[in-house]
Amino acid sequence: MFENLSDKLERAFKVLKGQGQITEINVAETTKEIRRALLDADVNFKTAKDFTDRVKAKALGQNVLTTVSPGQLLTKITHDELAELMGGQSAGINLGGNPTVVLMSGLQGSGKTTFSGKLANYIRKKGKRVLLTAADVYRPAAIDQLETLGKQLEIEVYSERENKDPVSIAKNAIAHAKQHGFTAVIIDTAGRLAIDEKMMDEIAAIKKAINPQETLFVVDAMTGQDAVNTAKAFNERLNIDGVVLTKLDGDARGGAALSIRSVVDKPIKFIGTGEKMEALDEFHPDRMAGRILGMGDVVSLVEKAQEQFDEKAARELNKKIAKDQFGFDDFLEQIGQIKKMGNMKDLMGMIPGVGKALKNIDIPDDAFKGIEAIIKSMTPDERKNPALINGTRRQRIAKGSGNTVEAVNKLMKQFEETRKMMKMMGDKTKMKAMMQQMQQMQGMRR
Repeated sequence: MFENLSDKLERAFKVLKGQGQITEINVAETTKEIRRALLDADVNFKTAKDFTDRVKAKALGQNVLTTVSPGQLLTKITHDELAELMGGQSAGINLGGNPTVVLMSGLQGSGKTTFSGKLANYIRKKGKRVLLTAADVYRPAAIDQLETLGKQLEIEVYSERENKDPVSIAKNAIAHAKQHGFTAVIIDTAGRLAIDEKMMDEIAAIKKAINPQETLFVVDAMTGQDAVNTAKAFNERLNIDGVVLTKLDGDARGGAALSIRSVVDKPIKFIGTGEKMEALDEFHPDRMAGRILGMGDVVSLVEKAQEQFDEKAARELNKKIAKDQFGFDDFLEQIGQIKKMGNMKDLMGMIPGVGKALKNIDIPDDAFKGIEAIIKSMTPDERKNPALINGTRRQRIAKGSGNTVEAVNKLMKQFEETRKMMKMMGDKTKMKAMMQQMQQMQGMRR
């Protein structure tokens, strides 16, 4: 995500490396490189020019502290201006109304139907009982796709296969929701072209008939500046409440994310970062600015972890660790929770400094596949009590999982180290002693 832009901005800041003060000349050189990086990322020209003008004006008006280098200062100014450019504050979804009604709009192939499923999953976690509505009467597989997602998520889908009037389908869905106790309705509409007046009139009629709490415009982030232009066209007809950027995990240059707010004056509310139903993030301008500048995004990483956190399961796990009963089934469960958090490379890229190190390293989504195969090749007794796994059993497990004995040995060693670490973390006395030892070692280094 934004790798090319991040690299070019990093090169821009190198102009100031080793320089003791900010001058009009070195700031002009740096902001010129920043503008070039933004234009290469397909940011609107006027937006890029206004942005670098603001950065330059703020930089020249600052005195550099002795503890802060010119490069660090300009990075901070650029971070703040990037966050402001993308909206400053995050704009949450309006879940008012009884029921809450969300109308989806967007171009053909933008990922509206998939996003509708993701949003239903997201809203359900907020305590709402969600009804998905199939109001795309043109694409033959649209209803089937939404019903498949609904089945996967265990969320009801309202459809009328014989009815070809999306306005009446939307109204009937809301009536059905009120009658059956649903507290949120998401209406998936047909993809359309901004130049198709008939289709634009149709979605405008749907909005007028149902008066939704939220009208979201879903757009493919990989379309760059075209995404901004289509968002503007849809906003002029529908007065949208917010934008959703999908496929941000692909080779997106970032122009749409950086330009939409300033050109359309509507917030980005969500970003899609993969095909999984959990691959949906609220959009936070300040956090995204940090990721673009290679600062990571620890807050989002912690939030993703908390989403998968089960307090009851955590208490049970702590009891097992205390009694030295942590086994491979528990290990497998922890892996499952990590996988639910999203794409591994994106997750690790949220850790400051790690994203750059992983730039040219491919981390597949099935990175845990080999480990899972080894664990699932163990017997229930072996998973419960790893001490049973002797040399003969390791050979059998290796053969059953399609791995080498060395791979099994490596996993056993990693598991044992993990178990020791978890036990130590649960022992407050040992943890305190370890922290004191680390402090002493730090003092010796000084």
